[in-house]
Amino acid sequence: MVKKKTYYMKAVAIIPARYASTRLPGKPLIMIKGKPLIQYVYERVQSSSIQQVIVATDDERIVSAVRGFGGEAVLTSSRHRSGTERVAEVAAGIETDIVVNCQGDEPLIEPEAIDRAIASFAQDPSIMVTTLITPLQGGNDLGNPNVVKVVVDHDGFALYFSRAPIPYPRDVLEKRPPVALAKPKGGPRPEPPSASASAKEGELITRLDKRELEGYWQHIGLYAFRREFLLKLTALPPSPLEKREKLEQLRILENGYKIKTVLCSAPSIGIDTQQDMERFTALI
Repeated sequence: MVKKKTYYMKAVAIIPARYASTRLPGKPLIMIKGKPLIQYVYERVQSSSIQQVIVATDDERIVSAVRGFGGEAVLTSSRHRSGTERVAEVAAGIETDIVVNCQGDEPLIEPEAIDRAIASFAQDPSIMVTTLITPLQGGNDLGNPNVVKVVVDHDGFALYFSRAPIPYPRDVLEKRPPVALAKPKGGPRPEPPSASASAKEGELITRLDKRELEGYWQHIGLYAFRREFLLKLTALPPSPLEKREKLEQLRILENGYKIKTVLCSAPSIGIDTQQDMERFTALI
């Protein structure tokens, strides 16, 4: 049996952090049990095999906070349309083989999963980008547009990402009972059949159990890129599917490139709302 050749690669993690979050303004600096959120993310990434961790931000307050706890931070342009563009600005000025883009609101990201995302490049030189996935936990997540779903092929390459329930659970939903519309006496008219059916379908999706959700995957927003590919990617214009779903990774697929998915044993908590913040606080 021929042993696969491996080679040394330098990997740098760049954490994009923006102050002007629409749902949680100043999110990276929200204090949780004495530390800002960005510090939790920084320390988790630093626990991996990454050689260097940098926070990329457009706000001096975040730079000051990161340097205050001993981290490295770089002030970037405020004109970037995405975190990936912010990461690429920093990556363009450093020497590294692999660039890991870890979102600044992922405080429970697994260091071991980061290492696996990086290891994939040594195992297959044709891989340009990797990302993390984890088994979908419940029907509520399948129907939640804030939880991004992904379908993969037999080799673990992503086929598509969506905010919609994919793959569509047709066999389960076809067993749903017919939707009966009430006929009120002198009351308001019932909903159109299409609206009622859609509501019923959404309710059934949320009730899917773990057995019915086998083979469903949730995307975790961490990416590892070969540096040259990252710079090439951010030079491409936003793609139609990317703009429709508001998912940057679709630009990669629409331009004919592949994304290798790597299994993460547990879902992370992306901090987007006050409820997410409370969930994270309860876990630490």
